[in-house]
Amino acid sequence: MIPAPFEYVAPSSVDEAVQALAAAGEDAKVLAGGQSLLPVLRMRLAAPTTLVDLRKVAEMRGVREDGGDLVIGAMTTHYDVQRDPLVAEHAALIKAATDTVADPQVRHRGTFGGAIAHADPAGDLAAPVLAMEASLVIAGPGGRRTVAAADFFQDFFTTALAPDELLVEVRLPKHTGWRAHYEKFTRVAQAWSMVAVAATVRTEGGVIEEAHVALTNMGSTPVRAVAVEQALVGASANADVIRAAAAHAADGTNPAADGNSDIEYRQHLARVLTGRALTAAVGA
Repeated sequence: MIPAPFEYVAPSSVDEAVQALAAAGEDAKVLAGGQSLLPVLRMRLAAPTTLVDLRKVAEMRGVREDGGDLVIGAMTTHYDVQRDPLVAEHAALIKAATDTVADPQVRHRGTFGGAIAHADPAGDLAAPVLAMEASLVIAGPGGRRTVAAADFFQDFFTTALAPDELLVEVRLPKHTGWRAHYEKFTRVAQAWSMVAVAATVRTEGGVIEEAHVALTNMGSTPVRAVAVEQALVGASANADVIRAAAAHAADGTNPAADGNSDIEYRQHLARVLTGRALTAAVGA
């Protein structure tokens, strides 16, 4: 199908992009990598009056260190995130999750920030960002503001972004030396997750000092598995501890039933996949 007509704007800076959004009003759409937006436009499930293309905004690309944070520009492609040595060193969970995103073609075009701002509850990057307790930097007409990942995701495909705002970068506290794993279950290869688990763990002397676990597709937003984390911290990193902690993975979750599974099956998957993710992360 052919998209409905729209005005096209290709700014070269964040300020120009914000101005374009403000001028266009609430019917504008932002084009990052386009892997989610373009199919929607072609099916006319969205008909924006203006499309603001961010491909020329160089300041929104790249990975850098800033003190205790690793900063990933929103327009950095999945491919570049996968291969960046700083990500591998300081944010192993992000690399592990990005490795599972779709296929090589999508990873070459899709962007880190675009996937996060899309806020699909089955997407692969929201839960890792939540697990790492990231801060998201947003630019708008009033300047820049920072929102915690826990407050950024609000509902199905809904975030803290206003219509005239952009996600500029994601700031991740460095998890240098932490072990991490992203465990994903799909019905077919390269599909959206039925359930996935993002786990990042810091151990010392065989004891789990810190553990962050978040779940994909177990609610309308990514969910922290708080009961699992509490059961792990201070315990020995062994199979029995992991098994007991993983049994709490579905506590407090509210997954949707759909054509892929019912609620009980998704909760079962959450427990099984959490056990697998933690086992891989700590090497138990």
